[in-house]
Amino acid sequence: MRGAVLAVDQGTSGTKALVICPERGVIGTGSAPVRPRHLPGGRVEVDPAELYGSVVAAGRAALADAGPAAGAVAAVGLANQGETVLAWDPDTGDPLTDALVWQDRRAEPLCAELAEYGEELRALTGLPLDPYFAAPKMAWIRRHLTREGVVTTSDAWLVHRLTGEFVTDAATAGRTQLLDLDTVAWSRTALGVFGLGDERLPRVVDADTAVGVTRAFGPPLPLTGLLVDQQAALLAQRVTEPGTAKCTYGTGAFLLAQTGPVPRRGTSGLVSCVAWRLAGRTSYCLDGQVYTAASAVRWLTDLGVLPGGAADLDAVGGSVPDAGGVTFVPALAGLAAPWWRGDLRGSLTGLGLETGPGHLVRALCEGLAAQVAELADAAAAELGGPLDVLRVDGGLTRSALLMQAQADLLQLPVEVSALPDATALGVGAVARLGLDRALTVDDAVPRQKPSAVYEPRIGAAQAAERRERFRTAVRALLAADPAGGGAPA
Repeated sequence: MRGAVLAVDQGTSGTKALVICPERGVIGTGSAPVRPRHLPGGRVEVDPAELYGSVVAAGRAALADAGPAAGAVAAVGLANQGETVLAWDPDTGDPLTDALVWQDRRAEPLCAELAEYGEELRALTGLPLDPYFAAPKMAWIRRHLTREGVVTTSDAWLVHRLTGEFVTDAATAGRTQLLDLDTVAWSRTALGVFGLGDERLPRVVDADTAVGVTRAFGPPLPLTGLLVDQQAALLAQRVTEPGTAKCTYGTGAFLLAQTGPVPRRGTSGLVSCVAWRLAGRTSYCLDGQVYTAASAVRWLTDLGVLPGGAADLDAVGGSVPDAGGVTFVPALAGLAAPWWRGDLRGSLTGLGLETGPGHLVRALCEGLAAQVAELADAAAAELGGPLDVLRVDGGLTRSALLMQAQADLLQLPVEVSALPDATALGVGAVARLGLDRALTVDDAVPRQKPSAVYEPRIGAAQAAERRERFRTAVRALLAADPAGGGAPA
């Protein structure tokens, strides 16, 4: 039991916590919901108190579930949403604003105003100018809500509430568009572009840093691991060598490919960013995003198409043999990589009087799979060779219908993680590294066989035909608003 850790994954729609023992694996679990508010104008926000409350509730529930074994827990790791931001008082820890969730689009006009700096920012930070990232939302808060306190990503506030420290890990800092990708330090140039040059920013630390001690979960525990969610899942999937990739299917879908110790800036539309900094050594990755995955499933659920939510994907979609000619571009919060048109909205085409719930569900699964396949192609182009396999995790991997569609459109095997909570497993591994400096990454990351492997069931020609239908639908969206003038004010 020596070296057990409490791993907490603070996500968009909830917080999940695991008690992980190096010998016995997961011995305790806990969760708590988070309810973001989706408002007109592409605004998505959440009460910060709900974020912190969910962290404490999930962590305490996991320790209670572990029972007497919880007494062996020696450290805590915390994963975070990445691009969610808020302003807060560094003296009291009190929030000064709601938290603007990573999906929030209200900074779109600000990005348009700064468009002339887009290429310079991409060269400096690896990121395109888009309100998805933290800096535009931070600047919006300073312009429209408050000049008081500090404005940071949500992890810095949560860590301060837990330990009193003011830090962020290098990978999370890399999601702001304020970090110099090469030096892994705050960029004065980028700060100046966003009008944030006078801001007090958290200290950038390694992911495996002993930050401080928290008593939020009961007994005093050192916080020894910090990592942004998708990079934590990348580590848990053991994607540690160049040429490998994973995709996490959560609120959105996120494909990351490892590139090693040197950042790779290409023209594919993927983001170049820090994967992690461990023991002073930085690894980089390519990152592609689909803004709506489980959130698109919730949309169909709210419409009554999926009475039981994601659990009904296979039952409803399996009631018909195919999508019935329906093509769904599920860009319900905009198109992310590789197009970077967050102002656009999704489309459903090919509808007829015979179209039923099953067709819509199959079209959604194929639309999500097609977007991920576009990201995989872009990663392969950047890496100079095709991927051999895609490792996947997240709640939606429970859908055989979606995973089979993914394998079909990729024309590659899809390996499903045995545990869907890869983000928590990854930050748990980082916490173990911070606790015991003698461990290697290979020691800390649990080895596991995939719970399922999906092989393509259709040929390359049929896959290409389906993907071309999806691309045609995307091109129609782009042609309808070629200048990007549809952003909400």
